[in-house]
Amino acid sequence: MTRTTRDLNGCLLARFRGPSAPEWLLSWLDDGLAGVVLFAENITGAEQTRSLVGELRAHNSRAIVAVDEEGGIVTRLEAAAGSSFPGNAALGAIDDTDQTRRAGREIGAMLADRGLSLDLAPVADTTANPDNPVIGVRSFGADADRVAAHTAAFITGVQSQGVAACAKHFPGHGRTGSDSHLELPSVPASLAELAATDLVPFRAAIAAGVRTIMTAHVRFPAVDDKPATLSRRWLTDVLRGDLGFDGVIITDALDMAAIGDSAESATGAVGALTAGADLLCLSRDQAAQERAVAGLEAAVADGTVSRDRVGEAAERVRALADWACPAAGPDRDRGLGPRLARRSLVISETAAALPAPAYVLDAGGRMSTQLEDSAAGLLGLLADRMPGTDGVRLAAPADGAGLTGLDGWLAAAAGRPLVVVVRDAHRHSWQRELLGRTLAARPDAMVVGTGTADDRALAGPAYLGTLGASRVSLTAAADLLAGLNTMLTT
Repeated sequence: MTRTTRDLNGCLLARFRGPSAPEWLLSWLDDGLAGVVLFAENITGAEQTRSLVGELRAHNSRAIVAVDEEGGIVTRLEAAAGSSFPGNAALGAIDDTDQTRRAGREIGAMLADRGLSLDLAPVADTTANPDNPVIGVRSFGADADRVAAHTAAFITGVQSQGVAACAKHFPGHGRTGSDSHLELPSVPASLAELAATDLVPFRAAIAAGVRTIMTAHVRFPAVDDKPATLSRRWLTDVLRGDLGFDGVIITDALDMAAIGDSAESATGAVGALTAGADLLCLSRDQAAQERAVAGLEAAVADGTVSRDRVGEAAERVRALADWACPAAGPDRDRGLGPRLARRSLVISETAAALPAPAYVLDAGGRMSTQLEDSAAGLLGLLADRMPGTDGVRLAAPADGAGLTGLDGWLAAAAGRPLVVVVRDAHRHSWQRELLGRTLAARPDAMVVGTGTADDRALAGPAYLGTLGASRVSLTAAADLLAGLNTMLTT
């Protein structure tokens, strides 16, 4: 194997299916693969994760093992039940950077306990668009300075445990009205406008010593026609040059539709490495990963990607691997998540504990079909606390289909307290229909919003917002509705 081939391997983050590492992956690690990104499908428990990480490192002692552990709705380690930490929207609403640092520290300790070396968090995007379908509660908020302060605090907490943090998605995904998992978003803002807003949290992340920054598959035509992930203007001129970042630039997953790498194409991998990215997040499909390697090797051979660029990127990744030293501190605060979740609840003046077991219309489900979103649900948590509670969990109707069954559900709720759970109803016509028809029939219904609270105006007078659908945030709401915690303030 040539030095260049080994360096190319050292610029790649692979994926695989299932809880056991396949032989082809272990062999690739033997040949210098930089590391692996784990998803929920790869994780069954703490001991299994430790064993898996140990096996990966037995084949490459420098292997970077990463997960997206944001807290809130995006969790890999706690995907089966939902995160034990509220997400960024909740932390931003509390606006106590010391508590955000502590949350980052606890999340970092959870990763360190399992030997994981890179947390692909925090989201540093500023929510400039309430219709954004993929950021929402994953952001600390709409104010750039507040987002910057909490981004820096979270990074400091995670990295105090010897786990690298990752500010994402540079130069910002918060203005988009579409999801880069599904298409290439385009944002018309100028560089000057972005520098005064969206880039502020990334400057703060760099000042806080963040080890990695992830790119956005978003196009900013006033700056460059290429999406940021493939843009030398963004990655080399702005991020390296103007902002002075000298850590590892990581791509978002290259198989997302905005880039579209597959078993047939590796143009995204080649373009990202050429533009200045150091660590490429590949598809979980083995054939697509093989195509990426072949495409990169061909690009080096024909001079599209220089050997110096490959060597520079691989050296940065090796430095990151050498820096990481996961070691969970002994003074864990396991009550932190519940306390923060309770503090972040949005409670209207007329919201109150339920007088009896309720009927629940729970439409507070997944934020995006493209995210490994939280498995937690308010209906089940409330039924645990108030036996006799029942209802239905609702999903979006098929395209073109209306909301059916509501009259029957309202009939079933007759004579009982009614709880309606929605998530970002302002963005979903079927949830707006659910609220409108339900509140017309039952104006006394309690509305629980599990998204950004931008849909609060659609609710009746009794409103409870969780600012995210993590298990711990929904538990805080269930406790309040069940009368188990009445000493809360708005």
